[in-house]
Amino acid sequence: MRKSFPYILAACSTLALVGCGSDDDDNITDEPVVETPSGLSLEFAGRYSAGQFDESAAEIPAYDADSQRLFVVNAEKGMLDVLDLSDPANPSLIDTIEAGSVLADGEVNSVAVKNGIVAIAIEADAKTDNGAVALYNADDLSFISSVAVGAQPDMLVFTPDGNYLLAANEGEPNDDYSIDPEGSVAVIDISDMANPAATLAGFTAFNGQRDALRDQGVRVYGPNATLDQDLEPEYIAVSSDSETAWVVLQENNAIAQVDITAANVQRIIPLGYKDHGTDGNGIDASDEGPVEITTWPGVRGLYLPDAMAAYEVNGMTYLVTANEGDARAWGEDNDDYWAGDASQGFVEEFRVKHLVHKDGFDRRAGDDLPPQLRQLAAGALLNPTTFSYCGATAGDPGDCRDDEMLGRLNVTWTEGYRKNADGSPVMFDAAGNESADGDRLMYDNLYSYGARSFTIWDDEGQLVWDSGDAIEQFLASDDCMLSATRDIPCKDFFNSAHDEGDSADSRSDAKGPEPEGITIGHVGEKTFAFIGLERMGGVLVYDISNPDAPAFQDYLNTREDWTTEDAESILASIGDLGPEGLVFISAEDSPTEDALVVVGNEVSGTTVIYKVVQTFE
Repeated sequence: MRKSFPYILAACSTLALVGCGSDDDDNITDEPVVETPSGLSLEFAGRYSAGQFDESAAEIPAYDADSQRLFVVNAEKGMLDVLDLSDPANPSLIDTIEAGSVLADGEVNSVAVKNGIVAIAIEADAKTDNGAVALYNADDLSFISSVAVGAQPDMLVFTPDGNYLLAANEGEPNDDYSIDPEGSVAVIDISDMANPAATLAGFTAFNGQRDALRDQGVRVYGPNATLDQDLEPEYIAVSSDSETAWVVLQENNAIAQVDITAANVQRIIPLGYKDHGTDGNGIDASDEGPVEITTWPGVRGLYLPDAMAAYEVNGMTYLVTANEGDARAWGEDNDDYWAGDASQGFVEEFRVKHLVHKDGFDRRAGDDLPPQLRQLAAGALLNPTTFSYCGATAGDPGDCRDDEMLGRLNVTWTEGYRKNADGSPVMFDAAGNESADGDRLMYDNLYSYGARSFTIWDDEGQLVWDSGDAIEQFLASDDCMLSATRDIPCKDFFNSAHDEGDSADSRSDAKGPEPEGITIGHVGEKTFAFIGLERMGGVLVYDISNPDAPAFQDYLNTREDWTTEDAESILASIGDLGPEGLVFISAEDSPTEDALVVVGNEVSGTTVIYKVVQTFE
């Protein structure tokens, strides 16, 4: 039996030994009892469109229950859209909050809401300058206060006790890497809302550990960057006791642990990689040919998560990450960089077939050859033992370079080649013989971006569970359907892009469906994760109440047109493309007494509302 309502009122049984409402029975109350569903599904409820295609006009949503308002980051305007959600079927624009009065020419990056207070992260006009965080009242949008923070503040989160507000100061470099600010986490004391005080929890104390952290798996490779400049905080999750924060360092493939009260980074935890050569961890590695989700020995996926959430089970904290993957790509539009000037940028992404070629790199010079790679060697080879299955020999990568094999896969050239004890590359000659006079690298493993999964970790950063290849397997199966009415087979548009028409399989050579956004909702005694797939689109639902054995619940993708080449021309009817941020609204806080999930879609510029439908057995 399916019920859409969340509460079952406590009832008196005619078989009870004590009369209903007896003053002698302290256990009888009039408080509602929340029933725990056996499962959940999603259905389309409503949508607001900003009317802008592929301009990030709807990114991060946040919700205030008292005013029944949604606050949505509109990056195209550099402002915050304020929507009326009192009728989820027909959300409407009330007003906007602009950041220029707080920081001249500043742009809104993120938003968080708690107890009627709206916090916005404001990036400076020059993103490498320090930004700000501003506070507003949700009901009348009146300004309360602001405080300076680090460079490029992005994700915001209030602590559960409401005493602190945290901001991830990403500190990305400028395009030519001539300026690279320090990454940090702003710990903002808001006990006095009119006078917030920010302390930056930075990474300077770890600068002397750069080599040791790199050896442990933390990705540190920015040109001429200290460790604190190279680390880039992306997303924050907070413990239920408001004492500890965990911070995703996405490009570094690591998580930092922060003592909130002390505003101090305690440690940096490398996340490692997924072995795509083992059963259950396969990928579709090519955007050409038929869909083939299979294992690839020697190929490893770097988790590189974007969003992260924390939840508790039996007093233990667990972290859930959406493993999007992200590459450093600065100066990629600079002709001087591609002409060989390594000071003008840093691009680490390279296709396998361009990386490993018996004739070396110079054939790519002036095209897409990163000058830092050319400074390292004149060419690269594949380990003939590991990659023998696709034809690699000592001096020739063989069929591994074929488009239907690994040739199209995007990997990082910065990792996987054989190194000496001091970290320098072991050199080989063109025939694949180790030689001090050689000019070739030997790749023992290839590292791709993102794990095409979501992962549950313990509070020490140890892997508890990973979805493996389940997401791609599901998208390629007969069970997966697209559109609000679920009548379009997913497999016909497997691993499509979010900004094109019929682009089936176009993302398989990159990061697949790209799990990016995540939010957690508690319904009854169960905990559910809602994961947005940035490229393929849609939201996956998993019951994560048991961290060791999450259970798939549903997938809803409300993109309606998958074939029109010019998606912008049918923006009004195409539906939702490019989910970015998600927020769960409990039934208690919902304007309709139904739990809701709200998703900001950056490509379609739409904010979509899904109703959470509970199933009871």
